[in-house]
Amino acid sequence: MPTSSASTNDSARSAASGGVQSLERAFDLLERMADAGGEVGLSELSASSGLPLPTIHRLMRTLVACGYVRQQPNRRYALGPRLIRLGESAARLLGTWARPYLARLVEETGETANMALLDGDEIVYVAQVPSKHSMRMFTEVGRRVLPHSTGVGKALLAGFPPEEVRALLGRTGMPAATDKTITTPDGFLAALEDVRRLGYAMDDNEQEIGVRCLAVPVPDSPTAAAISISGPAGRVTESATEKIVPVLQQVAAELSEALATPGTAPTA
Repeated sequence: MPTSSASTNDSARSAASGGVQSLERAFDLLERMADAGGEVGLSELSASSGLPLPTIHRLMRTLVACGYVRQQPNRRYALGPRLIRLGESAARLLGTWARPYLARLVEETGETANMALLDGDEIVYVAQVPSKHSMRMFTEVGRRVLPHSTGVGKALLAGFPPEEVRALLGRTGMPAATDKTITTPDGFLAALEDVRRLGYAMDDNEQEIGVRCLAVPVPDSPTAAAISISGPAGRVTESATEKIVPVLQQVAAELSEALATPGTAPTA
């Protein structure tokens, strides 16, 4: 009986890694469900994964029994609540893994370095290494802010389709943190065009007067993440920006590569 290319590839990958094929397939299905962003049917999972329906049905039945997947009243499937605890723990570890990279940013730029994630419609800061200057910026780890007034928010949302950005802004509103805050969807979308063109995002007195923040996304991060530096506007000048941005981009690329390496915790 012929096997599908997906099954053959799974077998080869499992054999090469010494792994368990059913586990690899189950986690692949969970990631496909996360990418779908909502409910998904067995036939859709079969089409995207290349696995036969009986195999998917068996794996999903196990995931449902364990609480990692829920079957909805309409017979479609969604990610289950038991994943929340795993996700929260992993997010904390992500911040821990990022700290050596943020420390390098502080050493090379002199300013406070942060890592933030997009969690639902909000930005949450998961790691920080403070500047050694007596006048420095401080953001509490775990703090949540709306993305429209932050450099990390711009860096993250620049990779989203405009219609998704508009929908998010419609849900959160765009309150002004300062008189520099962008408070219209059109203005924010124009700012995101600048981010894509320049390769970095800036919060220029938009979250707090007297403070500038420069941010870049972490490419191919397992969850939407960005790193940034923030400092007094008098130090984060235009000439300083030209020196800081390449460092941010390099560190983000190295962190991305480390996060993509299977089985090892990232080290700078």
